[in-house]
Amino acid sequence: MQQILWGISSLSDALSGSRKVLLVCDSSYPFISIGPRVESAISGVGSPLLKFSDFASNPLEESVLKGVDLFTKEGCDTLVAVGGGSSIDVAKCIKLYAKAPETKLIAIPTTAGTGSESTRFAVIYAQGKKQSITDDCIVPDFAILEPSVLESLPLYQKKCTMMDALCQGLESWWSVNSTDASRTISRRAVQMILSNWHEYLASGGTHLSGGVAARGHVNGRGPTFGWEGWSEAEPGRKVSAPEAIMEAANLAGQAICITQTTAPHAFSYKLTSMYGLPHGHAVAICLPEIWDFMLANIEKCSDPRGAQYLQGVFEEISQLITPEGFRALLAELELTAPSAAEGDIAILAASVNPIRLANNPVPISQQEAGEINSRILKYHI
Repeated sequence: MQQILWGISSLSDALSGSRKVLLVCDSSYPFISIGPRVESAISGVGSPLLKFSDFASNPLEESVLKGVDLFTKEGCDTLVAVGGGSSIDVAKCIKLYAKAPETKLIAIPTTAGTGSESTRFAVIYAQGKKQSITDDCIVPDFAILEPSVLESLPLYQKKCTMMDALCQGLESWWSVNSTDASRTISRRAVQMILSNWHEYLASGGTHLSGGVAARGHVNGRGPTFGWEGWSEAEPGRKVSAPEAIMEAANLAGQAICITQTTAPHAFSYKLTSMYGLPHGHAVAICLPEIWDFMLANIEKCSDPRGAQYLQGVFEEISQLITPEGFRALLAELELTAPSAAEGDIAILAASVNPIRLANNPVPISQQEAGEINSRILKYHI
């Protein structure tokens, strides 16, 4: 079972018993404050500093294979991944491709969004196509959460990664694969983000307008999120906004590890590739339109628990946020949709990811996907 540890000082404990470590890190690694402490912990177990960073933000299979060669050649027994989702995904795939299930995998995220440090999923690109990999053996043995790494993130990156986590929490909540446990985790993640997002984004000194979404009125009833800023990982300790957002992102990752994501993610991938939108931005602009579609077509519910069950789930979520509240949040964050060119809607409708769509509680046909995409992009067809 995975252990979730707080603070970079816990890396030494996680490395106990390791002999030779491969550090997997992205191009941001030289600029993060925890780098020297990571390297000190690795040298503390007597391991030379072996570093692999020969991969892009959308890692290719060829890059993973280079990492496997280095890992195997050097006889490593531990992988430490430091960075965003790409670094963690590459380390996961090195472990899987090397056929080394006994390898210790330690993930240290430097953003608060994907929750990849606690999932059984990874994404790489092979032969020009996105490949989703799922295997229980790639869940990191340790996830180390160090909120100080969030301080230097650009504001737009903070927004996009945070919204990815919020979308994951909501999608897991309504997924056909949800369980009592996953819904509890999802609720906590959503509550924590809605209670802390404004302070988190303002913590870098950036002025936000403080409009209706900023004041917490995202459900039309006032700030009734029900999360008072106490740590879920360490009960009794009040946490800062960055700590809360990092913990919420991790919880959202835990939730989708159980349920997987749904239609908003299924729609988002092509938006990213066509318009160059970061993933969190793309999925966020998809979510309220798909949510409205499901509310309007709830009688088509494909969840075996039935339409009445799904209606109850949506009512639970509405105590925290509604589609209108979500749009207000997008407006406050200035996360807008791109303009569609002629022919874009048909391409987008035909490119919806069928695996993620299968987890959605209301089926969506290709024609309906076109109509939804036209609303996402404000395009009249």
